[in-house]
Amino acid sequence: MNKVRGMRWWMVGLVTAGLIVNYLARNTLSVAAPTMMSDLNITTQEYSYIVVAWQVCYALMQPIAGYIIDAVGTKIGFAAFALAWSVACACAAMATGWQSMALFRGMLGLTEAAGIPAGVKATTEWFPAKERSIAIGWFNIGSSIGALCAPPLVVWTILHGSWHMSFVIVGAIGIVWTGLWLAFYKHPRDQKLLTDKEREFILEGQEKTVEGETVAKAGWRQIVRSRNFWAIAIPRFLSEPAWQTFNAWIPLYMATERHMNIKEIAMFAWLPFLAADIGCVLGGYLSPWFHKHWKVSLFTSRKLVVIVGAVCMIGPACIGLVASPYTAIALLCVGGFAHQTLSGALYSITSDVFGKNEVATATGLAGMSGYLGATIFTLLFGVLVTLVGYGPLFMLLAVLDLVAAAVVCLLIREKIAPSVSLGKPAFG
Repeated sequence: MNKVRGMRWWMVGLVTAGLIVNYLARNTLSVAAPTMMSDLNITTQEYSYIVVAWQVCYALMQPIAGYIIDAVGTKIGFAAFALAWSVACACAAMATGWQSMALFRGMLGLTEAAGIPAGVKATTEWFPAKERSIAIGWFNIGSSIGALCAPPLVVWTILHGSWHMSFVIVGAIGIVWTGLWLAFYKHPRDQKLLTDKEREFILEGQEKTVEGETVAKAGWRQIVRSRNFWAIAIPRFLSEPAWQTFNAWIPLYMATERHMNIKEIAMFAWLPFLAADIGCVLGGYLSPWFHKHWKVSLFTSRKLVVIVGAVCMIGPACIGLVASPYTAIALLCVGGFAHQTLSGALYSITSDVFGKNEVATATGLAGMSGYLGATIFTLLFGVLVTLVGYGPLFMLLAVLDLVAAAVVCLLIREKIAPSVSLGKPAFG
């Protein structure tokens, strides 16, 4: 049997495709919102309730999904959740009002929660520590590509059919990916096409806690008692509102605040997510670049990338100061780049400080914190946007990201010795 060089990159490509369909499903709603809200007589505040239904279910399910994936394995766990979220997405076509749409979006949130924990776990299994930020940057690009593809695809289905059709088509795409995942994904120990040289490269570059197959799996209580968990969970709580605001509100912002029609939304609403793609990839490469050229540790380089992302969030904070809709879109592009740069670095830090047998659970728990923050902000957003407008709320998002970067720098500690147990957290 012929071996395949660079098999780890093929695997991360498969994960990336999964994240694309994951985010395509969640972003279908925001693009269809102007048409759907008019058709179903949904108000802006009721739309915020629909968004919150997804966010609450996603938040509560993330640690459970992460725990399940750690327990049953990446392949089966990710496939089961992907099939479920595809069906839930298609079911949204049956919505007749904001309550039923909120129900279907809640189902989607419950099932989509496995995406990021599964992706982080897969890269932890397949990549040495020095390459992991790059790999996470590439798989995280799937979130932005999915959001990028949603505007033209959904607008096309609306113009050639109805908003109902968009949910069904996206659900079908997810089912196709699930079949591909089951057919092609394998753990490195089971992948017969992996060369001996690449397998050795992967294993030698991994931390001992990742490398060993017999390391005990930490429980939820052990994880949440550790200082490093809160050094990730608090920044997630503070920074996730930005990304969820971009995902849920950009098309509606363009329609109501900048008075763009549906064709203009299709032309421009994807641009912030293209910039987010660049942030995913560039952020992944920034970490080893800082490590090499600034002579800092790999762990410190991750924190520097978080700072870069937070500072760039000042761009969208200025959106209320510009009159041109195209300048506003450009500032939203800076925001997309900023958040994904910061987000990818946080995932890399998570994979650095938690072992293979608990990284998906830790990612899920931190994700729950992030989406609880996003839920609170969305509830405020739905009420305050009619009172103060979008500008002050975008300024608040920038402040939250800057505070998140400060928390990372002050609290996070590098995991030095693999023998240190998560059950004995150090807060000093």
